[in-house]
Amino acid sequence: AIACAFLSNWQFERNAERSRQLALVEVNYDAPAVPLSDVIPAGGELDGQDEWRPVRLTGTYLADDQLLVRNRPHGGTAAFEVLVPFQLDDGRIIVVNRGWVRPGEQQADPDVVPAPPSGEVTVIARLKPGEPLPGSGRSAPDGQVPTIHLPLIADLTDTGDLEQSAYGIMVSEDPAPSSRPEALASPSDDPGPHLSYAIQWILFAVM
Repeated sequence: AIACAFLSNWQFERNAERSRQLALVEVNYDAPAVPLSDVIPAGGELDGQDEWRPVRLTGTYLADDQLLVRNRPHGGTAAFEVLVPFQLDDGRIIVVNRGWVRPGEQQADPDVVPAPPSGEVTVIARLKPGEPLPGSGRSAPDGQVPTIHLPLIADLTDTGDLEQSAYGIMVSEDPAPSSRPEALASPSDDPGPHLSYAIQWILFAVM
């Protein structure tokens, strides 16, 4: 019964954390876009309360440093997400996730990856913190990364002033290219089963 009580409390904590995540998405996801410096000042870091905030970026894509994130679950397949460093007019660089592409017809790598627009571009993107390296230690071939681990991306692209507390998920580009990767899906609003599990553990404790 004591063990069930602890497990019930654990599920209540997970439900509270999931509720916090949903509230953050509701507040930030469709907020007006602001300059990056309003959310992450130079030398600062992304605050957890600003996750999913849209920011407006003006500058140029560093297309030669494009990378693919492998094994991402999109479209019912192990897809690739397209990461391109973006240099702002003030010199700062932030990784922009432009969306996802399918593996190729005859090989694992994509047949084609739509190129980012050249010249000066205005990008609206939603901020997300970077991801840890995989615990399994798995790696990736040249031109690819196993996760969106920003320090690793900084090393691979040799970009000096790369923002390492967050990257941007692209919403729009102006001017818009003729083709672009598939847009990433909106975050799920499913609260999950944690509350029902917590109640079940209480019943088990009583039994």
